[in-house]
Amino acid sequence: MAYETIRYEAEGRIATITLNRPQVLNAVNAQMHEDLRGALKEMGGNPDIRCLILTGEGRAFCAGQDLADRRADGKRVDFVESIDKNYNRLIRSLRGLDIPIVSAVNGIAAGAGANLALAGDIVIAARSAEFIQAFIRIGLMPDCGGTYYLPRLIGRARAAALAMLGDKIPASQAEAWGLIWKCVDDDKLKDEATAIAKRLADAPTKALALMRRAFEQSFDNSLDQQLDLERDLQLVALRTADFAEGVQAFLEKRPAQFKGR
Repeated sequence: MAYETIRYEAEGRIATITLNRPQVLNAVNAQMHEDLRGALKEMGGNPDIRCLILTGEGRAFCAGQDLADRRADGKRVDFVESIDKNYNRLIRSLRGLDIPIVSAVNGIAAGAGANLALAGDIVIAARSAEFIQAFIRIGLMPDCGGTYYLPRLIGRARAAALAMLGDKIPASQAEAWGLIWKCVDDDKLKDEATAIAKRLADAPTKALALMRRAFEQSFDNSLDQQLDLERDLQLVALRTADFAEGVQAFLEKRPAQFKGR
């Protein structure tokens, strides 16, 4: 299916969503939200897809909300309404996927665009990429999950400074701080993202989804609660066909052929 503001491609077990409004640095408008919902629905209808790559076209990953976005009647978009109906819905949809997400940040990732990138399970960035919590520059606070992910990834002190000062940080610094997994040369970004996606697509994807759930709850749980959660989620993993295949492959001394079931 063709979309107006994004490209959706499915090749084998890997789907790629490319934000595609390069003339405005892939800033998000209402149509992009609609297109993203359509692509995620299309992807969900394909049981063969076992990993998603999220990236941007041109010299930006995403510059955040398009402040010039207007409704069909010419009025400005209600951004408060959009947070609840669009951004929160998007982040919940992404994090609710049963497959892993690789964010390949190819340029500037600002505001909601930066936090959209951080919604990926593994985030890699081109060396020329920059991350900026740009909200403060227009009198706003971070949304799109920023206040959730930033302190968990880099600690409260750095999270607060990035949000309150609105400074850009290059990909190399983001890597050093643990904000992202890896910084790579610009011409290697696509190949690196694809290689990671292929490894994840070959993995037992149900187990990967269970890991995501455990990690996201770990900061709010006591040790006892987390141990109980690990037990409960491990019971789910133990019932999968992939676990049975993994054990059989180990005993037979051969590579496992996981199916994501």
